[in-house]
Formats: sequence, structure tokens, C-alpha cells
Amino acid sequence: MRFCGWLRKGRGDSELPMKTNFRSTPWGATLLTLAVACVGAALGWLIHAPIYLLTGPAVAVSLAGVVGVRVQVHPHFREGCFVVLGLTVGAGFSTQALETMQRWPLAFLMMAGLTWATMAACRAVLVRFFDYAPRSALLAGAPGHLSFVVAMAEQAGSDVVRVSVTQSVRLLLLTLVVPVVAVAMGVDLDGAMMPQGAVWPLWVLGVLAVLALGVSVLLGRWSVPAPLLIGAMLVAGVWQLSGLRSGVMPSWLVMPAYVALGALIGTRFAGVTLAELLRNLAAGLAITGVAVILSAAGALPVAWALGMQPSHVLLAFAPGGLETMIAMGLVMGAVPGFVAACHMTRLMVLSVLLPLMAGRR
Repeated sequence: MRFCGWLRKGRGDSELPMKTNFRSTPWGATLLTLAVACVGAALGWLIHAPIYLLTGPAVAVSLAGVVGVRVQVHPHFREGCFVVLGLTVGAGFSTQALETMQRWPLAFLMMAGLTWATMAACRAVLVRFFDYAPRSALLAGAPGHLSFVVAMAEQAGSDVVRVSVTQSVRLLLLTLVVPVVAVAMGVDLDGAMMPQGAVWPLWVLGVLAVLALGVSVLLGRWSVPAPLLIGAMLVAGVWQLSGLRSGVMPSWLVMPAYVALGALIGTRFAGVTLAELLRNLAAGLAITGVAVILSAAGALPVAWALGMQPSHVLLAFAPGGLETMIAMGLVMGAVPGFVAACHMTRLMVLSVLLPLMAGRR
């Protein structure tokens, strides 16, 4: 016994096998995050929240992250959910929607102008009322492209925490506000969560998934945002328009994908303390209000010109997360390609405007 004790002491504790806590592993944290998200979805259903499979998990996981719970979604699981959501959205493509594509450039021009106006207005509000430095205000008020914005903040030596928390508040609030605004505009979201129609058989799902992965690799090389989501959407859309085997995604795949997307939104607050959240909450509310007002002001004339529902154009113009807005568009019955094209236009415009506007200062 003495020899064993001396040997253990001589080898040092660092060389002894250590027990690994499953909850501390990426998959363990993912399971815990999804459990919290499911609780949030259940509570959202109980209180009749709009798009409860998305909004409920987003709020629940955000609160869990703020109170110190390690929340995350494993990259492999996240990528699988993006493929499912992309196929779900692509199944909504129709020949009627393609006939209106020739009029979409008007919306793209308005989107470019709105992106610049939102950045300028949010920067002015943050500098004037919240004591932001001009460069930090520009980045914090940028309507999207969060990873690009944070990278610019780190490179420029801006207040990264303040920028990222303000941006995260904007993303969460838009996820919650857009469905409420849609309901106020008369959109019926009850029962619209699940696709309606004949479900694709498993062999079709397998073929579409493989094709989606191949297309996403090409899109990734071309620096297209959210390549898995967009790739799957394009593959399903082409398949649907070809008439080979029309159908929809099964509910047992769509429901977990919505919950995971809501959880992914909530993980933006991982590592954010309550003090940091409260310190930047008012600023996040302010820029969200500015973005919604400007988006609505641009959406109404475009909706009239294109003959589309104002709620659909507002969704396409709202500067929320690309994946989130496209998924919401599916629930609201918007044209999937239109929503995706508008948000991709916004991201491309941001990629040009952000460095230019930051460089002037």
C-alpha cells in the first residue's frame, strides 16, 4: 500500500486517468442545450406563442446561457439541421413563384438602400444616446453578418463584447418580434409549422441529402453564406420543379430542426453575463426598433409594386439571421427564393459597405 501510494505520488496526479464528465463534452452540452430548448418549446406551446418551436427554444437557451449554463449546438448536428431546413424550404418552390422573379430586382435595390440607411441611423443612435465610439457603433448597428462584424471588431480593436452582445440582442429580438408583427398584420400562423402534402419516401430523402451536400461544397468555395442551407434549398427546389417525385419533408425531421435552430439562436448568449446583457439591452432594443421601422417603410411600397403580401416583404427585409428568416418565411407562406435572395443581397451589400464606412473613420 505504501509503495502504491508512493508510486501514485511520484507519478503525479496529472498522469492518472481522469474521469470525464459527459456534460462537459461538446455532445453532452448539446444534449443539455436541446433539453432546455424542448422545455422552451413546450412553454411556448402552452402560452400560444407564435412559431413556438422556434421562439420558445430561443428564449429558453438564451436565459440558460446568461445564468451560466454551458449551451452549445454541436457543429455536425447544426449542419444536419441546416440540410433538413433547406430541403423543407426548397419543397415550397413552385412555377407560380418563378414567374414573379423578373420583378425581384426592385426589391434588391430597395434592400441595398435600406442596408445603408439602417447602418447610418443605428450608428447615429448608438453614438448619440448610448455613448458608443463611432467605429463600435457602426459595427454594433450593422444589420446582420454577425461573424464578419465580430471579426472586424477584433481586428480594429473595438469593444468586441459590447458589439457582440448588442448584435445578439438584435438577433433574438427580431426572432421574437417578426412573428408578432406578422400576426398583427393578419397572418395566420396556427398549424402552419408543419409541411402539408405527401411525404417524401426515405430513398428520396437520401438522394436529396447527398445532392445537397455536393452542391453546398461548391457554394462554400464560392463564399456563399449558409451553403448547406442554400444548397439544400436549391436541390429540393429543382427536384420539386422537375416533377420527378413531388412531396414534403416528414414532420419528425422538421420539428427537431426548428427546435435546434431556436437553440442555436440562444447560444449567441453563451458566456454573456447578466451585467453585460443588462448594460447593452437598451442599445439592442433601440437598434432593433430602428431596423424594424426602416424595414417596414421599405417593405410597404415594394409589396405594392410587386403585388406581394406586406408581411412577406417585411420578413425578407427584416435584418435577422439568414437561416431564421428563411425558416420563418416557410411558416408564413412566403416565396422561399424571394426571402433567401433578399437576405443574401443584404449580406453582400454589408460585405462592401462595412469596410468602406469603417475606413472613412
